[in-house]
Amino acid sequence: MSDQPSVLFVCVHNAGRSQMAAAWLTHLAGDRVEVRSAGSNPGDNVNPAAVEAMREVGIDISAEVPKLLTVDAVRESDVCITMGCGDTCPVFPGKRYLDWRLADPAGQGVEAVRPIRDEIKVLVEGLIEEIAPEPPSSPEAR
Repeated sequence: MSDQPSVLFVCVHNAGRSQMAAAWLTHLAGDRVEVRSAGSNPGDNVNPAAVEAMREVGIDISAEVPKLLTVDAVRESDVCITMGCGDTCPVFPGKRYLDWRLADPAGQGVEAVRPIRDEIKVLVEGLIEEIAPEPPSSPEAR
């Protein structure tokens, strides 16, 4: 088993919040964390306002597509973070579950999505510090 933690972000449509969270975690933690996202009822495409909001901070999620939440995705993740999917997320013993209560960006313009994007970034930064902090710099060889 890998020492690399694995995180699954789940929201209903996997079109906004979970896509932004996955993108932030990938961007900020790099290969220190395995990242997945899914939805209990995936939409047809990622919310264009979420795509634009992330593009504004230099992260391109335009090629992402909503994915269906599967039991395997939960089973393979160390941390499952829900964002409004309620009881549809399967629960397995030994997994860590968090619920981030965030406004739903569905049907909102980019102006309304920016604060959600920024709140997600703060939550992701805290998650990284907890599960995959940056390794300390090694002293230079003498």
